[in-house]
Amino acid sequence: MVRWTVEYLWLIPLLPLLAAGLSAVTKRPGRAFAASLAIGAMSLALILSCLAFAEALRHPGRQYVNFPWVQMGDSWLKLGWVLDPLSAVMLLMVSFVGLLIFIYSLGYMAEDENFTRFFCFLSLFAAAMLGVVIANSLLLLFICWELVGLTSYLLIGFWYHKPSAAAAARKAFITTRIGDLAFLVGMVWLYARSGTLLFYDGGNGCLEQSGPARLVAGAANAGLAASAGIGLLIFCGAAGKSGQVPLHVWLPDAMEGPTPVSALIHAATMVAAGVFLVARVYPIMTACLPVVAWVGAITAVFAASIAVAQTDIKRILAYSTVSQLGFMMLGLGAGGVAVGMFHLVTHAFFKALLFLGAGSVIHGCRSEQDIRCLGGLRRFMPVTFATYAVGMLALSGFPLLFSGFWSKDQILEAAHVWGVSQGPFYLGLCGALLTAFYMTRQVLYVFYGTWRGHPARESAASERRLQPAGLPPPPRAPLARGDTSRPWNPHESPRVMTAPLVVLAVGSVLLGFIGTPAWPWFAAFLEQHPASFDLARITEPGVLGLMGLSSVIVLVGIGVGYWLYGRKPVGGAGEVDVLERVWPDLFGLLRNKYFVDEVYEWAFVSFTVRWARFCDWLDEWVWRGLVELASYAVVGLSWADRLFDEYVVNLGFDGICRRLTEGGGLLSRLQNGRVQHYLRIMGVGLALLVLLLIWGCRAL
Repeated sequence: MVRWTVEYLWLIPLLPLLAAGLSAVTKRPGRAFAASLAIGAMSLALILSCLAFAEALRHPGRQYVNFPWVQMGDSWLKLGWVLDPLSAVMLLMVSFVGLLIFIYSLGYMAEDENFTRFFCFLSLFAAAMLGVVIANSLLLLFICWELVGLTSYLLIGFWYHKPSAAAAARKAFITTRIGDLAFLVGMVWLYARSGTLLFYDGGNGCLEQSGPARLVAGAANAGLAASAGIGLLIFCGAAGKSGQVPLHVWLPDAMEGPTPVSALIHAATMVAAGVFLVARVYPIMTACLPVVAWVGAITAVFAASIAVAQTDIKRILAYSTVSQLGFMMLGLGAGGVAVGMFHLVTHAFFKALLFLGAGSVIHGCRSEQDIRCLGGLRRFMPVTFATYAVGMLALSGFPLLFSGFWSKDQILEAAHVWGVSQGPFYLGLCGALLTAFYMTRQVLYVFYGTWRGHPARESAASERRLQPAGLPPPPRAPLARGDTSRPWNPHESPRVMTAPLVVLAVGSVLLGFIGTPAWPWFAAFLEQHPASFDLARITEPGVLGLMGLSSVIVLVGIGVGYWLYGRKPVGGAGEVDVLERVWPDLFGLLRNKYFVDEVYEWAFVSFTVRWARFCDWLDEWVWRGLVELASYAVVGLSWADRLFDEYVVNLGFDGICRRLTEGGGLLSRLQNGRVQHYLRIMGVGLALLVLLLIWGCRAL
């Protein structure tokens, strides 16, 4: 029996969808209405998500509702939604973190003239992601998946007047479409093999026992099992959305959107969708899990190494997101759903915290994003600094106290005992070391040392000296963001922005304790078995040894970062980076992202441009010429036809008609109605007949 919480599960994505629709028809001055609508809809969605989570706690089994959508012949294509531990956890995470980002946006976007449009797009984004989470059909998931891609395009390019933002939006949309095309092919293949796209359908779903069995039984043309082929194609879609190598290039450029968008994309929604997809269709992915693990491990190290040499505060976090998504894929490939999903949930909190903290820095420093031009902000922005430090330590995996340590440690443990290869384990250790290092570097650049943005103190002192004694300083007009014409100091963000930071910081600490070896509640909840508390499990040799190793790795990374950047703080914005002085070639390679974008530009983009130009030339000079030649031939034939019609057909026909008319006129004279005329003709005829008979008789 399906309970009412499951029956009305569709209300969770519908509420922000309705908010987006109403905001779309709201005029620009209706800022308060649009914001209230969006935040109210997300608040109600969070309440319903809490009820759904409570239902999943009481009845941890799987509950779903399916309904017919489109009839094809004698069969119906069905859609549906599902509530199970996986969807319950994701609903709670997406709605909670999304609501905090919505509230934060009130302060961050307060001065933007397109405030109403921003909240419209934000609500549509949240609705699409919530639809992905509850879908019980791969087709419904794909529909919402594409809506996520559309709204990410709209939000990344929100400041469309900036060419860089417009280019980043196009790049994100096109790159993710590459993976989505493979996803679509895999979905069609799955339907052809299993006859359904429903995940669960009373034993007939594609994820239930009969579904994967049918896929394993079939074989593709090259001898590849259908399950492996379908799994790889679906993984391509997940790799595109979650920024895995080689489809990672769009994710750092997504920083061109407003910072709340970056937080939403990189923490709770779009990039999490790829990891969630792999977790959702995990029974189909079993044949290609080694590929998932290796791609994730390579991505984790690859992106972390690039982050070491970046100077944009948001771009560092962007490459960090790519790296952490690689860790999640490694966890899914080597350890299972619970391992990868635990890191996804903890990462959502501390990465949202870091992005919103970066937004607070940008807001307080008048849109300055270059870490070389910041510094000393812990004195000006104490709340932002304290919460950002929590996020940094959680992301680095600081031992015991922070959630990132427990979730990342589970991934490393799973990779260590993985029977296929030890390579991903060692790559994971390298990624953990680099993560601790580049996050320490960023924090020391931004929050320690002295403020490097401008000579504020000297200018202020000069003004005080020039001011006559006993008189108050002259009033100043408020400074617009980005105005550097007069000295200014950074300032703390308003409470509407710092309050979500505090909440996320608390979550970044406490959330890890639901997945410790002593109390593995999270894994037990997802795998639907009881969880027990046993402190002795931490002291087991394998667990304790790996915890010690990962702790040493993190502390070494933090220590090396402090040794290079903390002992002697950065002196000025133009000072060369320590690593660049030591290894200029390597640092340049990392700063330029291994030239992957340039290689893509040369190999794919420029080829596409050249091919487009060739097609344009072909269209202009070949196909257009052939079309014009054909048109001239048709016109010539039409003229010839006209001449033939006018001077042959018409003249001949008209001549015959004229002669017939003349002949008819002559014959008409014979029938004029006069009897005397008829008798005269008969007499002439009779005379001619007599003469003819006489001539005939003589001839005989």
